Amino acid sequence: MISIFNLFSIGIGPSSSHTVGPMRAACQFAQKMTSPEFVDVVHFITVEVHGSLAFTGKGHGTDKAILMGLEGEYPETIDPDGIEARMEKISTEHQICLNQKKTLAFNPQLHFILNLDTLLPEHSNGMSFKAFNVQSQLLAHDIYYSIGGGFITHATGSTSHAKTSQESTSPYPFNTTAELIKQCQQNRLTIAELMLANESSLHGEEKVRQRLLTLYNIMRECIEKGCATDGILPGGLNVKRRAHGLYELLTKKGKPASYEHIDSMSWLNLFAIAVNEENAAGGRVVTAPTNGAAGIIPAVLHYYLTFYPYTSSQEKIVEFLLTAAAITILFKKNASISGAEVGCQGEVGVAASMAAAALTAVLGGTLAQIENAAEIAIEHHLGMTCDPVGGLVQIPCIERNAMGAWKAVNAARMALESSGEHKISLDQAILTMKKTGEDMNHIYKETSLGGLAASYIEC
Repeated sequence: MISIFNLFSIGIGPSSSHTVGPMRAACQFAQKMTSPEFVDVVHFITVEVHGSLAFTGKGHGTDKAILMGLEGEYPETIDPDGIEARMEKISTEHQICLNQKKTLAFNPQLHFILNLDTLLPEHSNGMSFKAFNVQSQLLAHDIYYSIGGGFITHATGSTSHAKTSQESTSPYPFNTTAELIKQCQQNRLTIAELMLANESSLHGEEKVRQRLLTLYNIMRECIEKGCATDGILPGGLNVKRRAHGLYELLTKKGKPASYEHIDSMSWLNLFAIAVNEENAAGGRVVTAPTNGAAGIIPAVLHYYLTFYPYTSSQEKIVEFLLTAAAITILFKKNASISGAEVGCQGEVGVAASMAAAALTAVLGGTLAQIENAAEIAIEHHLGMTCDPVGGLVQIPCIERNAMGAWKAVNAARMALESSGEHKISLDQAILTMKKTGEDMNHIYKETSLGGLAASYIEC
């Protein structure tokens, strides 16, 4: 069982695999280096990032994330507004305070290495941490991989997502869509009810409900902050934030009363863009299932709560997020949610599939219709490349979230307007996505070496 709160976690932008995961890995290494075994003998450390982390790490803030992690920060609790000042201090003073316990000499120009030539064997997002004593003898060498959605693996094979891994036996286990639906039918449960029972075995039902509502509140606050903030996104592309202007335009025009008015879809665009501009600026977001796709679930959920006022409630928020999490688990177990592994189909495509299923569920869809909606959404993202211009999660990522949200809503509508009968199962579509990712050239998988990223440079 994978905990919902490992799939939906609070973090900072712009990337779950390039920012959140590396911060967690660095924090784990820092904790090890400040343990009794090492704290008195470690003299200096080095960090080397490989593959996608090296090619697009600067644009994704990997260097900042790792240095903050070495200083003992977690994505869930770090103050995003204080990162730049701390980075400046490390760069000018050439010192880092491991886990806020031991100060070491650290020159980012010498001790933080972007290795563009060598891939580590298990995943494109590889990190190598080394510790040395005063005689420059190697004390420890740990390798971590950031495998998408903030999940990390250690070279020994252990997997974790936050401070501890939350995996256990659940009352209603499933690995595939077929198994999930069978469990629901045999036990007369909705997908959300099954997920609630599983998660409650870890945390208790009331705590699960409270934490899910907290996640939605952070999503809503992210939308509101994105709508209120104007200016230029950081990173050098000089991309103007659009959500603020769009919010003012739509507010002046007036909000439609229901989803039946086409203008409601303009608000859906706004919600997605607002979140992903916050993500691109390094703000606080909910990873769902990744930061690069973090706008789709909040946008579709907020759209539902805004334009379906007669059916929306706190119970529906919980049902939406639980259903979406079940779909994430299917992709996580049987394919990937890492853009560096399968391209953007594993991020925006998966998020759209999650949102389509969740919207169908809260609108009263059957199990067959929920599966159909999820399958339609991923089917029409198959083959999508991850090609961020300049290594920044801005172009085309921000607009892709808006388009993914549209596809999710349309997939839900198509499924609800049919019997739910469909030729291609969600399990088949997930395996297709995995195979497509395996066949995809590495330049289209978060390296910024191909696709739009290359086209922009040529211009």
